[in-house]
Amino acid sequence: MARQIHLIVVGKLKDSHLEAIEADYLKRINNPELLIHEVKASAENKEAEGEALIKKIKELGGGHVVAMTEWGKRYTSVSFAEWSRNILDRSNKLILIIAGAEGFSSEVLSLCQERLSLSELTFPHKLARILLVEQLYRAQTIRSGHPYHN
Repeated sequence: MARQIHLIVVGKLKDSHLEAIEADYLKRINNPELLIHEVKASAENKEAEGEALIKKIKELGGGHVVAMTEWGKRYTSVSFAEWSRNILDRSNKLILIIAGAEGFSSEVLSLCQERLSLSELTFPHKLARILLVEQLYRAQTIRSGHPYHN
């Protein structure tokens, strides 16, 4: 089975500049493949978004599921590259989730094996998405010895 990283996000970017930045990184990421899945944001509540997230996780057939949250574990870029390599060596599939503005439902969090943070700072969801995609590219370059990280 090919190794894959899946990023499940609530909502769309809706910003052509950010879409262009993301597309540029997506063109570069190839080991492992990164697939982005957008689920509909819900004005109702985080439980409705949680149901959409759970449905997508189940469609992907499992893997190592990680909630991206400000209260999660923090890594340096180098340790994140090693962490992601270890996860992919064990399960072949890493599923990272960015929730909507209301955060994660308890049901979604119960499906997650880990919680990860990009920073002690809080970012808008669309910027967190771009930062995470960039860090996934950076991790790829670190693992391959490419000088991008230097």
